[in-house]
Amino acid sequence: MKKNGRVFLIILDSVGAGELPDAASYGDEGSNTILSISKSPYFNCPNLTKAGLFNIPSLKCGREVVTPSAAYGNAAECSAGKDTVVGHWEIAGIITDKPFPVYPAGFPKEVVEEFENTIGTKTLCNKPYSGTEVIGDYGELHLKTKYPIIYTSADSVFQIACHESVYSIGEQYEMCLKARTILQGEHGVSRVIARPFAGEPGAFYRTANRKDFSLEPAGDTMLDIIYRAGYDVISVGKIKNIFSGRGITKSYHTSSNAEGIGYIKQLQHEDFCGLCFVNLVDFDMIYGHRNDIDGYARALSEFDAALGEITENQQENDLYIITADHGCDPATPSTDHSREYIPILCFGNGIKPVPIGTRDTFADIGCTVCGFLGTDYPENGKSFLEKIL
Repeated sequence: MKKNGRVFLIILDSVGAGELPDAASYGDEGSNTILSISKSPYFNCPNLTKAGLFNIPSLKCGREVVTPSAAYGNAAECSAGKDTVVGHWEIAGIITDKPFPVYPAGFPKEVVEEFENTIGTKTLCNKPYSGTEVIGDYGELHLKTKYPIIYTSADSVFQIACHESVYSIGEQYEMCLKARTILQGEHGVSRVIARPFAGEPGAFYRTANRKDFSLEPAGDTMLDIIYRAGYDVISVGKIKNIFSGRGITKSYHTSSNAEGIGYIKQLQHEDFCGLCFVNLVDFDMIYGHRNDIDGYARALSEFDAALGEITENQQENDLYIITADHGCDPATPSTDHSREYIPILCFGNGIKPVPIGTRDTFADIGCTVCGFLGTDYPENGKSFLEKIL
């Protein structure tokens, strides 16, 4: 469609738009991340509201606008799970039929022993844990023993935390690669994550050197298709890690939402043709998992303020899609992800501000991106491009 077009696909990590019909089977009945944070006194999102955020079917709460400025709707998740990788892969056209394994009692003895034999040292913890609490509880012992801290969460993750004075960043990443080799098949968790930390006992803190080591997608993704068609595929944030680097021509690591937003603004002024795929992770990592409603509301309000400038800087052949990958309702007792619809807002020159309804799968987004750029389509999903052009 647009041989010289650009798509900015922006994932507001965990900014879910209301419980899915099967949410109760995931323990997420009643979850609605956006509505929960909209009740905070720190919620101030006039640009998203004007775009039609509260006109989305699962978010209608009396804040609808008569004439939205963007196309709007939501999408249901077809994949099994509510994980970051599952959500991003589905957006890109891969449906995950079998949930990734989780370990509420820690990893089996045989997995831990194989990992310890491979890295040549014992480990600490091996339990589900908060990332900040685990370094508080085990950090001092780690400094004394030099044993890496391994832990998991409600997600399908194997996380390794080491102090940067004990193991260099390179050594920590190497451990993760070894764990990734072990964690395949039956124990093929979606992500192995390096969680470096620093500081002194009583004041440990996680650094910005986190790195995710994901499984490779099982088939062709939107990124692979766009890359083979000769377009640029630029990743911002953890997109490169989620897709194991496949189909990406250039990547920008970020340590905060602000940095990610800065790259969006920078890339708006650069000459590229293709896809800029962005993940803004602070919503999930800093606020959702810590049930910080006001912090979450402030973070979305900060994005909303930046959205005004982003909208002003759009070029003629740009398409902007704002969406999410799952929910993480900070108002529920759980600190886990929540099984929710994701919002969809689309704008750009020539994009009609119309309802696109509730899409059957996140994969409709990837098909729409490919349709806009004039490439082949992923195996799953159905484009809504004709509705919005």
